Amino acid sequence: MEEGSIAPSPCWCHLQSFSCGLAVNLFAGDCELWSVKSSFTVRIFSHLVSRVVVRAVRGFLSNAQAKKPLALSLHGWTGTGKNFVSRIIAESIYKRGLKSNYVHQFVATLHFPHAHSINLYKDQLQSWIRGNVSICPRSIFIFDEMDKMHAGLIDAIKPFLDYYELLDGVSYRQAIFIFLSNAGAEKITEVALDFWRNGKAREDIQLTDMQNALSVSVFNNRNSGFWHSTLIDRNLIDYFVPFLPLEYKHVKMCVRVEIESRGYAVDEDILSRVADEMTYFPREERIYSDKGCKTVDAKLDYYYDL
Repeated sequence: MEEGSIAPSPCWCHLQSFSCGLAVNLFAGDCELWSVKSSFTVRIFSHLVSRVVVRAVRGFLSNAQAKKPLALSLHGWTGTGKNFVSRIIAESIYKRGLKSNYVHQFVATLHFPHAHSINLYKDQLQSWIRGNVSICPRSIFIFDEMDKMHAGLIDAIKPFLDYYELLDGVSYRQAIFIFLSNAGAEKITEVALDFWRNGKAREDIQLTDMQNALSVSVFNNRNSGFWHSTLIDRNLIDYFVPFLPLEYKHVKMCVRVEIESRGYAVDEDILSRVADEMTYFPREERIYSDKGCKTVDAKLDYYYDL
């Protein structure tokens, strides 16, 4: 996050009546709007994620009169697809996806490591957001490891997520903010297990079964960057999106997709062996993968890339 990189760079996009940047050298393509990809249904094994995220992003992009930026908070265990979804959102708006100059990623343990520097980080973060939205209003900001962020730091961006038409002559209403966190995963699992133990289908879980409990859980979690955050207290997060823990069948689907993406024919024996090597919880039922699909790629290296 270097101050010197907040400089006007060529940007052009046409989002209905919305133009991103007015630089002299126009590069059609980097800011071109793309439809949200079908990858959600292929690689995200949670009906809630596919349904909520696609509708939220499409609705926001089609609304020329948005009253505030879009704010999505993605929650779930590691390996359930949070980073993948943030990448797909970026690619649905910019051809270069995460490599675009208008997509900004922050990792809590990398960019904000020291508790004693919170005030400095707040100033830097505000300056970074202000500078980049001034250049390209459709900027995307992704905050990873929110569960490891120092409490209070994220409140620095509260003015940018609020319902202001302009702040010092700049509108933030076209920007997108995405937060990724493991916080709340226990609550998500609790709800999912309750459905499973009562013989209800996973697909019967509705957002209403999760969202309020999830926001309260995250708000009251002292180990979360959202602990007592004004972003939650002022209802500035539009959607708390739960990523359900992945079952054995979902892990096998992950393995299949990864094998095919490498250009190999699917070997059902290898597919099952990789899925069997994962560890599952709770200890008694062994329903959910404790790492989601995160180690699938490395495990396949053992079998295919000898």
